[in-house]
Amino acid sequence: MVLRIVAVQLLLNAIIALPIFGLRGRLILSNVPDWATLLLIAGFLTNRLFTGIGAVFNFDNASAIARYFKFGALILVLSYVAELLIQLQSGSDAVRSVVSFVSVTVAAVALWRFLALLKVNMTPNEGETYNLSGLIAKLVYRFCLIIAFAAPVLAAIGFVNGAMALIFPAYLSIALIGAILILQTVTSVVLSAFMHRNADEGDGLLSILMAFIIVLGALPVFALIWGASVSNLTEIWTKFQDGIAFGGTKISPLDFLKFVVIFTVGYSLTRLIQSALRGTVLPKTKLDTGAQNAIVSGLGYVGIFLAAMAAISSTGLDLSSLAIVAGALSVGIGFGLQNIVSNFVSGIILLIERPVSEGDWIEVGGQMGYVRDISVRSTRIETFDRADVIIPNADLVSGVVTNWTRGNKVGRLTVPVGVAYGTDTRRVENILLEIARDQPLALLDPPPSVVFQGFGADSLNFEVRLILRDINFMNVVKTEVNHQIAERFFAEGIEIPFAQRDIYIKNLADLTKGTT
Repeated sequence: MVLRIVAVQLLLNAIIALPIFGLRGRLILSNVPDWATLLLIAGFLTNRLFTGIGAVFNFDNASAIARYFKFGALILVLSYVAELLIQLQSGSDAVRSVVSFVSVTVAAVALWRFLALLKVNMTPNEGETYNLSGLIAKLVYRFCLIIAFAAPVLAAIGFVNGAMALIFPAYLSIALIGAILILQTVTSVVLSAFMHRNADEGDGLLSILMAFIIVLGALPVFALIWGASVSNLTEIWTKFQDGIAFGGTKISPLDFLKFVVIFTVGYSLTRLIQSALRGTVLPKTKLDTGAQNAIVSGLGYVGIFLAAMAAISSTGLDLSSLAIVAGALSVGIGFGLQNIVSNFVSGIILLIERPVSEGDWIEVGGQMGYVRDISVRSTRIETFDRADVIIPNADLVSGVVTNWTRGNKVGRLTVPVGVAYGTDTRRVENILLEIARDQPLALLDPPPSVVFQGFGADSLNFEVRLILRDINFMNVVKTEVNHQIAERFFAEGIEIPFAQRDIYIKNLADLTKGTT
């Protein structure tokens, strides 16, 4: 698009230089680059927003939306052309009013159709609500819709300048909003590639911060579109630069911008280093997954802390003036937030000592499952019921934790089994050993064993013990062992007893006499 604008400008400069045009012709040609720029910008915005490859919005009626916006931009350009021709021909106010009324009305109709087609895609589905961006879009829609109805009415009753001061800035504002959306999308894609993050995973803190900066930078442009002068903006900026007093130090917008930039750079570098360590450096080391996650998490906390300290120092804020207030608050915070502080310290201990790591199978407080995330305050465990259990880190540090997979996945499986009295115990032991040794996940060193536990109330009790190379498959192996035990015992004629009791009633003869 930039190359096209430059080419048009160079071509028109060459044409104007020819001695074939008079004063009026040169005046008209000198305005052509501005008109061409407006049309090229309208085409570029509609292409990137609606109809082009990789457009920001994927609407079914995208072509119609783009067509109405480009038509409105064309009407805007034609109105400027007509205004210039009327001035050159010294046209009357009546002619200007009629031409302006027609252009305003046509532009308003195009704007109304553009908004109506957009509203079809803006309406949330049943059961859904507007998010923040949706609410902003809804407000912009209503504001522009009011303009689309008010501008022709003002032009019809003679307020032509007021009508044009409404309808054409509305188009320019929509174009600026489209440019903001395109720039925000490009920034989000670049940051996603920079952070090695999928663009579909949602906006991170950095993306939201960049979007805020883009919108903040566009505010002066909005003001210029709606009639503010450069001198007005300069005066406002001068007053704003005086800053606000904080802790005995006056902070100006430049200091705030410096704070944001330094913190953003520090935050970005921290995430970049974390991403490089997680994806490139640490996988090539001999560290286990838990150690890798601990290093990445610890580096993230340190990096964000250093970025915040560097950003605060850059503003010249004297933190010593806040020391007394901070000291007084620390006492109250120490009592009120002692559990949070305890969990925070416990989280740091977990990251350093690593008694549990992400992916470990643990049992704590009657809860058993896999560790999915360790944060500075709590640890998230996914149980075998696929439920997430949040456990405070202090409970993991001070309580008793059973870690089934710490260091390795080797673990012991025990399968109890009982047989009827009178069964050959040696024969039962040999059968159970054969079944245990045939399991693919059972280690042969140490070998499986069978223990004759003793004489129960209803059965002779045995216990099969196997060392599995992966304890995560404990239930699978246990199920298979039980199936094979049932099949072999049935084939060998070995009875698996069940609990049964004989009840003897004393003085039965006396009881029967009383009933006869």
